[in-house]
Amino acid sequence: MSDTFPKLLVRNAEKYGDRTAYREKVLGIWQPTSWRDYLREVRELSLGFTTLGLGRGDKVAILGDNRPAWVCAELAAQSAGAASVGIYQDSNLNEVAYVIDHCDAKIVVAGDQEQVDKILEMIDRLPKVKAVVYDDPRGLRAYKHPLLISLDGVRERGRAVDPAIFDASVAAGSGEDLALICYTSGTTGFPKGAMLSFRNLLTMALSLNEVDARRQSDEFVSFLPLAWIGEQMMSIATALAIGFTVNFPEEPETAAENIREIGPHVLFGPPRFWENLVSMVQVKIMDTTRFKRFMYERWMPVGYKLAEMRFEGRQPSSGWRLLYWLGWIFLFRALKDRLGVARLRSASTGGAALGPDVFRFFHAIGVPLRQIYGQTEISGISCIHRGDAIRFHTVGVPIPGTEVRISETGEILSRSRAVFIGYYKNEDATREALEGGWLHSGDAGYFSEEGQLVVIDRLKDVLRLADGTQFSPQFIENRLKFSPYVKEAVVIGKGRPFLTALVCIDRETTGKWAEGRKLSYTTYTDLASKRDVYDLVQKEIDGVNETLPKAARIRKFVLLYKELDADDEELTRTRKVRRAFVEQRYERIIGALYGEEQHIAIDTTIKFQDGKTARIQADLAVRSL
Repeated sequence: MSDTFPKLLVRNAEKYGDRTAYREKVLGIWQPTSWRDYLREVRELSLGFTTLGLGRGDKVAILGDNRPAWVCAELAAQSAGAASVGIYQDSNLNEVAYVIDHCDAKIVVAGDQEQVDKILEMIDRLPKVKAVVYDDPRGLRAYKHPLLISLDGVRERGRAVDPAIFDASVAAGSGEDLALICYTSGTTGFPKGAMLSFRNLLTMALSLNEVDARRQSDEFVSFLPLAWIGEQMMSIATALAIGFTVNFPEEPETAAENIREIGPHVLFGPPRFWENLVSMVQVKIMDTTRFKRFMYERWMPVGYKLAEMRFEGRQPSSGWRLLYWLGWIFLFRALKDRLGVARLRSASTGGAALGPDVFRFFHAIGVPLRQIYGQTEISGISCIHRGDAIRFHTVGVPIPGTEVRISETGEILSRSRAVFIGYYKNEDATREALEGGWLHSGDAGYFSEEGQLVVIDRLKDVLRLADGTQFSPQFIENRLKFSPYVKEAVVIGKGRPFLTALVCIDRETTGKWAEGRKLSYTTYTDLASKRDVYDLVQKEIDGVNETLPKAARIRKFVLLYKELDADDEELTRTRKVRRAFVEQRYERIIGALYGEEQHIAIDTTIKFQDGKTARIQADLAVRSL
């Protein structure tokens, strides 16, 4: 029975042989690796790990970009009976040190020199680490640390070990074994390590496949952090269960270009990914020829009309189908190809709300984009839109095998075989999360009349104004971020007389808008201080305010002089706002929003990840609505 990832790899190697398991783009050329070679690499690496002292029940921490070395290291650890622990590649030293020490990692696999430097800089704080393994040797040839060894060196050690040891270890594995510890985003402090078994992950993968089918012939591009449960469920769990091909971009910066080259059949991305594609089209249309702009403006309304009919469950007439076919010939086919979604059969987004306009755009051009909902503790996904039953304010219905209900306090509760084992070394948090046999999400929500789940906000983040009026900051923030000109927003108001907002503009889209109006600027800070940009953002906020109850509307806002940044601990690595930290850091600005000041003088220094600093001086305007 193939109830673990290593067993599935062995099965696929026997079943598919020389068929491509994954590709990696190296020096501009896509390099394929067969299922048979995939297994060989994992076998050698796993046996090499055992020579470094790795055994059943141990942990291997992995940090770096999306590379075959990551998935091979993960499967190699699991083949030896150990669990893998992913770390976000842009994590700072404290975050990396906390996860490695907390999970009791015996081996750390680092992608390149940058990640190796992080580990070696704090190796004295990591007494449990017995080896640091690196993948990319560039810049590391002169390093002479006793714990340092290359991935090739580990494989070489593994080739000297009897392969039967690998076979026996894989056969001894069970679906109930711990597969990985996936650390949550830590919006309120240090992250918690969610323990997920092979059964958890494969249950989710196969249940999702029942309603959103993948095929063995599918192509998938792995470009989101492998430390995130969303990427784990696609690049590893589902890829092994179904047998499709995973493609790894040359660099994180080339992901969009590499997606266009591959033309994947399956694509999963957070809202910002899909929003960026729409923003890119909008920017390109501003600069294109008059004829192309005419074609876009002529045929997109036809696409929108057909999409609206499908959302409403109406069958398009033959006339509308003919018009759409013409739109396909003159616009949609080329536009999809340009975006890299020409072959896309399964497209999904999750992690936050996605704007209705973005949904309409992709359905208009023929991309069946759907919203999903889930969390790390349920192996990724619990709900998804089905077919054309797309409702912008919902996240769909539960996948097969998953029960979802709403508690008396309005909390979303889930139950399935995909629910995690518990939090590593945190019994109190585990007991609280699994109270009553249900997974407590911490999210507030309800079911619509059609039976689709609506997520409001984190239960603890449904707040009250001074007069008792309830409001959901995240609900409002997500609607602000539907605007292409707003990248981040933080709504303030707990215990206050009214709502205010800290807004970060989207530099690229807003910059393009400014250039089109001959509005000159130098830096992000300069652009965000322009009166015209304030007017632009005010229109967007006014539009959102119209959809909100009068007592829960934004009354004042300010455009921040910098973007919120995970390196400054203002965001988690999955770009969720650390609300308490942001309110503390910008306490003076927030105070001015509730005072009589019209302008706030800023003179501060920001520190970059490489240690460099920059002084920022700005005069922030407080805009009343």
